[in-house]
Amino acid sequence: MKASLRALIAQGIDALRQAGTLPADAATPDFVVERPKTREHGDFATNAAMLLAKTARSNPRAIATALVAALPASDDVARVEIAGPGFINFHLTAAAYQREVATALRQGAAYGSNHSGAGRMVGVEYVSANPTGPLHVGHGRAGAIGDCIARVLAANGWNTRREFYYNDAGVQIDNLARSTQARAKGLTPDSEGWPEDGYRGDYIADVAQAYLDGDTVEFENHVVVGGKDPDDLDAIRQFAVAYLRREQNLDLAAFGVSFDVYFLESSLYADHKVEETVNKLVASGHTYEEGGALWLKSTDFGDDKDRVMRKSDGTYTYFVPDVAYHLSKWQRGYGRAITELGADHHGSLARVRAGLQALNEGIPAGYPEYVLHQMVTVMRGGEEVKLSKRAGSYFTLRDLIEEAGRDATRWFLIARKPDSQLTFDIDLARQQSNDNPVFYVQYAHARVCSLHRQAAEKGYAYDQANGLAHLARLDDELSLALMVELSRYPEVVENAGESLEPHAIAQYLRELAYAFHTWYAGTPVLIEDADARDARLALASAVRLALANGMDLLGVSAPEKM
Repeated sequence: MKASLRALIAQGIDALRQAGTLPADAATPDFVVERPKTREHGDFATNAAMLLAKTARSNPRAIATALVAALPASDDVARVEIAGPGFINFHLTAAAYQREVATALRQGAAYGSNHSGAGRMVGVEYVSANPTGPLHVGHGRAGAIGDCIARVLAANGWNTRREFYYNDAGVQIDNLARSTQARAKGLTPDSEGWPEDGYRGDYIADVAQAYLDGDTVEFENHVVVGGKDPDDLDAIRQFAVAYLRREQNLDLAAFGVSFDVYFLESSLYADHKVEETVNKLVASGHTYEEGGALWLKSTDFGDDKDRVMRKSDGTYTYFVPDVAYHLSKWQRGYGRAITELGADHHGSLARVRAGLQALNEGIPAGYPEYVLHQMVTVMRGGEEVKLSKRAGSYFTLRDLIEEAGRDATRWFLIARKPDSQLTFDIDLARQQSNDNPVFYVQYAHARVCSLHRQAAEKGYAYDQANGLAHLARLDDELSLALMVELSRYPEVVENAGESLEPHAIAQYLRELAYAFHTWYAGTPVLIEDADARDARLALASAVRLALANGMDLLGVSAPEKM
């Protein structure tokens, strides 16, 4: 509908050029067509006249009057009004919304998708947890947000690649290896000789026992066998990383999250990519040496101060491999890169972008795009849940899925804007009531499926073609309100992709479900009049499609029975 109105407005502007009201070479402004906050002000409004006023050397209301008169006739537009300083409000006909029902049914699973991405490549990196322990709830929020961003971008026509970056090098991996070795030698976290920064969760004992048993670990086309020797620290390190990577993959699979690419931090060193990146930065002229260290002139690119790249002892600071890693994304064809991270990573963003700009590789400013999420507080019985015996110091994603279920876990972790604090109420997530948003939405979907089953039981053969032929029967207030809500779905999908805010899908689904439940309560569907019955079933079926498609973008199931 927005596209149709934009086309009408563009034709009206062209008519004003031809009439001399606008200069013949006047450019069409980047006007907006948007839904007003209330339908009392129309179904859509545009600011086109206000943007044209300066070019026309006239006041906005005069241009608005001329533009309204120049608009081509349309069966979709019931009337047009001028409001305020020059806004133009469009009131649409019921037929325009009735046609949306037919569009949804015709497009089916593709309803709501578009081609705005034009097949361009985008990489979406998320979770990227260190393979040092079970995934915690924060990783779960990252997984839900990142996976949904990838789904929404794909629905918007992007060629999407999902990527997991493993930090499999450094101090934390050494702590993992030494903790596992200590367990393999019979020590516990309370024993003398336990590593000072060792991991204390029970899962370390599981890893150690599997290593001593010579277990085989298969993950991502790799096979690692436990070496059984508690003194072979390198073998323990390799096995422990493999074991926990497999465990994390299993957790993510249970969560409905998958990846196309697994990228290892260690490969950046093995393939000399970190060193090559540093050499390129030196050659670019954006570095200098001071105090025995190598510095990046990151202030040249908007950072608040210059940053050390290579310390006086010859080791690199942690943001340098991040620059090398994101350079690899650009070199692998990711014209656009999105990285989902916890808000605690905020401090490193400017220096990574500065390093990429300093390379002079043609990488766009603002590459990569960052989506940051805030912490999650898990509540049960009115009290915060903090600990898990398995992990030792935090509540795990697996714990949460086992208690709340996959659908509720995904929904609750995606339902709020990423940069807002999130409270996950396990008790609410388990409720089968209208207070539970995922249950409320899924119940709307199941209710439509139930309508079709009941129709068959009553001997009513649903004829979709007949329903589409009689959509004009959907002219009552409740049906129109539901069709208006349905028509928003494609816009919501497009906007969620542009803003990288998939929580907007969840918010919309609740509103659509509310409109459907309200319509259902006030509209008898399985009536004797076959034409009206089929039209109402067609509307319900279109709503079911939007609900199912939207839940799929969130990775949530759409049950037919509840």
